[in-house]
Amino acid sequence: MEEYQIITDSTSDLTQEMVDELGVEVIPMSFTLGQDSYYDYPDERELSSHDFYSRIAAGETSTTNQITLTVFTETFEKYLQAGKDVLYIGFSSGLSGTYNNSVLVARELSEKYPSRKIYAVDTLGASLGEGVLVWYAAQMQRKGSSIDEVKNWVEENRNRLHHWFTVDDLNHLKRGGRISGTATMVGTMLGIKPVMHFDDEGHIVLIDKVRGRKQSLDTLVKHMELTSENPKEQTIFISHSDSLEGAEYVRDQVAQKFGVKEFRIAPIGPVIGAHTGTGTVALFYFGKDREAGLKK
Repeated sequence: MEEYQIITDSTSDLTQEMVDELGVEVIPMSFTLGQDSYYDYPDERELSSHDFYSRIAAGETSTTNQITLTVFTETFEKYLQAGKDVLYIGFSSGLSGTYNNSVLVARELSEKYPSRKIYAVDTLGASLGEGVLVWYAAQMQRKGSSIDEVKNWVEENRNRLHHWFTVDDLNHLKRGGRISGTATMVGTMLGIKPVMHFDDEGHIVLIDKVRGRKQSLDTLVKHMELTSENPKEQTIFISHSDSLEGAEYVRDQVAQKFGVKEFRIAPIGPVIGAHTGTGTVALFYFGKDREAGLKK
């Protein structure tokens, strides 16, 4: 069996500990914060997620950048020249053009290295939702699955992976054009918290608007109750933007309701956090086809 390298990007929000455990490569995406530019590394070497959210909360704004064709080419070619195949598992094409760049590079390099396999797979997800698929892919690789078997598994199971999340600050949704200024003002005054989900095309969809932080976190668990399959047998993933207390609250509720024993909790990095703001909590698990989650 040919050797292959699994590659992802930093929107997967895998911690450095997870990256080391899995043996994957993470391409850091770049972002600006105020007047400064950074790369989003899993080990947070340039800026910690806590410091990022502290500056966001203080009023600084952040923008993010796609991974360029050049960066993809350099990263993929490093392994191709070493005689390895490449499996890139990337950020939802419904949210960014990054995946499309990876496809262009994979196509071009396939002509240059006709004996090698170069695959780019769209997770149709983000944050640890993307990371969960990378995590399982690496487990399969470790157990001897071929690059084609892993690629096919990700494509067949990505729409069974549910992404439920809530944000604490509506202003970030307003900046992203997802809600109006009036809705932001009224929602903030009334303590409205949106609960969102991903559809089968990898777009974010607003499902619920609830009053109060605790209610929004409870609603994540409620949706898991409606759509999960065999949750007790799964590792459940939770990500958060500088809100460990909220993530642990959701963990405790899931453990109590479903008897889940194994969890992975990780911070949401700056690239995703630039669009969600401080206080986001997201819950990821496998269940029914996720379009079912869009039906209340």
